[in-house]
Amino acid sequence: MPAKLISVEEIMRARRRLRNVALHTPLQRSPRLSDHYGAEIYLKREDLQAVRSYKIRGAYNKMAKLSAEQKERGIVCASAGNHSQGVAMACQLMKVKGVIFMPAVTPMQKVNKVRSFGKEYVEIVLTGDTFDDAYAESIRAMEERGLTYVHPFDDRDTIAGQGTVGLEVLDDAPRPVDYLLMAIGGGGLSAGVGSVFAQLSPETTLYGVEPEGAPAMYDSLEKGEVVTLGKIDSFVDGAAVRRVGANNFPIVQEVVESVMLVPEGKVCQTMLELYNEDGLVVEPAGSLSVAALDQLAAKHDLTGKTIVCVIGGGNNDITRTAEIQERALLYAGLKHYFIVQFPQRAGALRDFLNILGPEDDITHFEYTKKHNRASGPALVGIQLGSQADFKALVKRLTDGGIRFEHMNDQPLLFQMFV
Repeated sequence: MPAKLISVEEIMRARRRLRNVALHTPLQRSPRLSDHYGAEIYLKREDLQAVRSYKIRGAYNKMAKLSAEQKERGIVCASAGNHSQGVAMACQLMKVKGVIFMPAVTPMQKVNKVRSFGKEYVEIVLTGDTFDDAYAESIRAMEERGLTYVHPFDDRDTIAGQGTVGLEVLDDAPRPVDYLLMAIGGGGLSAGVGSVFAQLSPETTLYGVEPEGAPAMYDSLEKGEVVTLGKIDSFVDGAAVRRVGANNFPIVQEVVESVMLVPEGKVCQTMLELYNEDGLVVEPAGSLSVAALDQLAAKHDLTGKTIVCVIGGGNNDITRTAEIQERALLYAGLKHYFIVQFPQRAGALRDFLNILGPEDDITHFEYTKKHNRASGPALVGIQLGSQADFKALVKRLTDGGIRFEHMNDQPLLFQMFV
């Protein structure tokens, strides 16, 4: 066994530590996805953990290995996501004091969940505007107060804890697994599960999945070394990191076939399908593995194959629903925004409405009449019945002499107005 992999023995010891702490989550066959792809597709339901993600596994395993002195001094971490909840629950279960740094802009819903899991054992510090700000403060606290750092992914004990997901998959799979898909953020889950499969099921092909707007592992694998991204789209917050772990990268480099990038709009579309079709409430990072199935089908003939998709978490904020629906429609080519120049005369809007197709629906309209002008711009959002209707709509607008500008492909203007 290559020295950098986490040994199966260590991951099995982690599983013993996690007994009665982390659930042995179900491996559920998805009839809908299996029928669609002509394969046997199973979902590893880590969204069913008490903290609604696999993060309790790594956090608890790391903390369970601390010395008595380290536990007495306490621990510290920085996170605005699932890791903070896993650490908080571990602190409460082990009666260890913990300090959790979170950006000041973290929604109170998340802050309150951390507080409810940690109870009186957790001190929450809201600081800065970004994760990097909170992380810097957590490092300062570690150094000044002698606290032990519990990292969300860049730690071999954390990786071993996350690897217990892989042991459970192999325990429960009714037949050999051909492909396993899992989200990659910093690389904790992929390094842990990858270590298990490399040693116990080397015939299984593993794929990592990242959001297109945060390809930290993808770029690192391409360059053969860990890179730091200058800018990321943080929408898929559970898998959007600027830099992957130094402990994680060489393991992932060895055990993962490749990393697939999924557009954020596809992630949103998948989240809605999982909810509407399967009744699953999944967070953006939790849906990445399922969102990548189309790409997997383009690479391989999936007929009769056994595929496992790890559903990493279900901590989705309901206040994001409108944005998720919007991103899904934009990705599907069903939602379009235009700046339309309207003549400032009676009946101009009626003329415009007559140009719309029978399945076209106005979902957004902003217009203010300005005196002493012959025409004025309006921001118009239109939802189509199908993606194929777009060309016909543009032709009718052009033939009707309507002056317009399509905004979907102009990101600076689009972000300013929509």
